[in-house]
Amino acid sequence: QVQLVESGGGLVQPGGSLRLSCAASGGILRYNNLGWYRQAPGNEREVVARIFSAGTTNYADSVKGRFTISRDNAKNMVYLQMNSLKPEDTAVYYCHKLGTNTWGQGTQVTVSS
Repeated sequence: QVQLVESGGGLVQPGGSLRLSCAASGGILRYNNLGWYRQAPGNEREVVARIFSAGTTNYADSVKGRFTISRDNAKNMVYLQMNSLKPEDTAVYYCHKLGTNTWGQGTQVTVSS
């Protein structure tokens, strides 16, 4: 069974950048559809970006042009490059294998001056 582990979160000032990583173990991600989700306090979990096995991607309107999802099949990794961060991007970010109940434990991203 695939397990997902996120890393790369932290505290960053508005306008700054972070790169989140999601490492998979126990399986191969190459043929899977994957996504990054986030959940802020008091809010429901929402999709941020998704990447499909063919390489196509899609993004939430709130992050288009600022975030980029990518994958490295050789390393069994998925990434989320986040630029021009805003305070409203503050949330716990989760890696998810689409169509399954497989989630990572989450990594906190805080955007604040």
